[in-house]
Amino acid sequence: MTIIVFKEKSVGAILFRRSKGIEFLLLQYGAGHWDFPKGGVEEGETEHGTMRREVFEETGIKDISVLVGFREQINYFYKRTEGLVSKEVIFFLAETRSKTVKLSFEHNDFRWLSYSEAYKTLTFENSKRLLKKSDTFLKKYVSLKDFVNEMM
Repeated sequence: MTIIVFKEKSVGAILFRRSKGIEFLLLQYGAGHWDFPKGGVEEGETEHGTMRREVFEETGIKDISVLVGFREQINYFYKRTEGLVSKEVIFFLAETRSKTVKLSFEHNDFRWLSYSEAYKTLTFENSKRLLKKSDTFLKKYVSLKDFVNEMM
């Protein structure tokens, strides 16, 4: 029988920028997988506070605007030598104008990618589902924003 020894909570961002189209930022972690920036909640931090700190620590990017109405949660388990960890990760969708990325020691590489390239590059199915939800949300958001701008 496996016992859950730890519960962890992390917060991250599906970070995008507008170039010739929308590009998403993916990071290659030390273990080799590709994912979005994220990290553990520190005592006294809000979810948004954790997300902003982690994005800055992992990418050097401070210029981010969080899109209202997008907050997604994923859950998974992984093993440590001490036992099984139940992990909850909250993701927000955020835009930046920055192109420059200063990687932390935790990462090997980064890429700004179109939706289709990001989908192919992401390692985990949970992350691919998040990317798909982000893309759907952005298409509605951009259409609504363009519609509102045309009306004014």
